[in-house]
Amino acid sequence: MSEVRRRELGDNDLPVEQHLQETFERTMEEGAERLHRTVRSVVITGLFGGMEIGLGVMAYLAVLHETDSHLLAGLAFSVGLIAVLLAHSELFTEDFHMPLMGLVTRQASVWQLGKLWAGTLVSNLVGGWVFMWLVMQGFPEWRDTIEETARHFVDAPFSLQSVCLAVLGGSTMTLMTRMQKGTESDGVRVVAAVAGGFLLSGLQLFHSILDSLLIFGAIQSGADISLLEWLSWFSYTVVFNAVGGIVLVTVLRIARSKELVVHFREQTPPDADSAHDR
Repeated sequence: MSEVRRRELGDNDLPVEQHLQETFERTMEEGAERLHRTVRSVVITGLFGGMEIGLGVMAYLAVLHETDSHLLAGLAFSVGLIAVLLAHSELFTEDFHMPLMGLVTRQASVWQLGKLWAGTLVSNLVGGWVFMWLVMQGFPEWRDTIEETARHFVDAPFSLQSVCLAVLGGSTMTLMTRMQKGTESDGVRVVAAVAGGFLLSGLQLFHSILDSLLIFGAIQSGADISLLEWLSWFSYTVVFNAVGGIVLVTVLRIARSKELVVHFREQTPPDADSAHDR
């Protein structure tokens, strides 16, 4: 009886709230668009994403160097997330919620998801490495600041605390992108980016891309940190970022929108590359 009453109260025919359906459709459609990008497009948007998040790292280091406050520096870091948002670039940890919504509704294939994830991750790191070289050549006085910050990550033992920080980093970034898809207002999306940046950087959560740029900058400035140490930290951080983004945010949203998932799966052909009529 409650489902019938909900249909009477809402403007849509599906057994979910109108705003939930609208947000779901925006998320699914953008996720499908990302999944159908060419390899060239994935690489280029990933390179831009790595460089643009570097703007946030540069702002973070500037404030941290002057104030020694990670909380204030975290607010400054949001510059990078705003740049990624408004420039329509791509970060690997943004690619958990939206593409998976496209995948489960049969808008694209598993191979396309793998292409997006692998291409974005590698190109984010390459773009970030290049940008951080420029930053450290331009601001050599930040050497001690960035080395101390980088060591917070590479010197951390693989422990329950490190795993939890990585899970929280992944879930925070994924929830931020989910919040941004819940509104059509650029102003509100910017507020979500500021909140996400504050939590990620201000609390020094473990984030595979953001913190890799800090480690890269430390290596380039001559710190006694090796690429092997970075890889050791990165290898588990990226896994638990994915766990946080997928399990704590995406899977629960898919479960909440089960009726919509089933509806759109029934409307689409099994071949993800076929024309979809809705």
